[in-house]
Amino acid sequence: MTTARDVVVLVGSLRKESFSRKMANALRELAPASLKLEIVEIGQLPLYNPDLDEPAPPAEWAAFRARVAKADAVLFVTPEYNRSVPGALKNAIDVGSRPAGKSSWSGKPCGVVSVSPGNLSAFGANHHLRQSLVFLNMPAMQQPEAYIGGAAALFDAQGKLTNDSTREFMRKFVDAFAVWAERNAAK
Repeated sequence: MTTARDVVVLVGSLRKESFSRKMANALRELAPASLKLEIVEIGQLPLYNPDLDEPAPPAEWAAFRARVAKADAVLFVTPEYNRSVPGALKNAIDVGSRPAGKSSWSGKPCGVVSVSPGNLSAFGANHHLRQSLVFLNMPAMQQPEAYIGGAAALFDAQGKLTNDSTREFMRKFVDAFAVWAERNAAK
């Protein structure tokens, strides 16, 4: 038996009851045995400032960078703030990409799920994030795309995904991601 791929899941929203967090938890439940998904918190990361990297980075940055570096793949689950990703997610991306030449992200296969209570399904955040992924040298899964709208009606009071068609779609998404992660794994 092979070891499951270690997947870091970053949730763009810091809100405890966020739809993005609920979706990330649903993905953890739906993931095939070939993936081990772990939500890695980003809210504790100090804002990126290059001056703080010398002589040694803050402990939170060092721990975050080390955790991302050891992962086999990354899943981003994000809402949309002002047609982009939330500041906390952008900060985590910046922290993980520095110092220059030592990016924790480089070469890691990734996937993006955008989640919104609105009809646009956080389309802007999904594509804005993908622009950064190109620069970060992260092969992003192209299909299936995951834009999840109407999120307020998808979960029960305990945060469980109850919409059957969304559950089936997310199962297909995470199964495709398992194949993507395997195909694009660092050799």
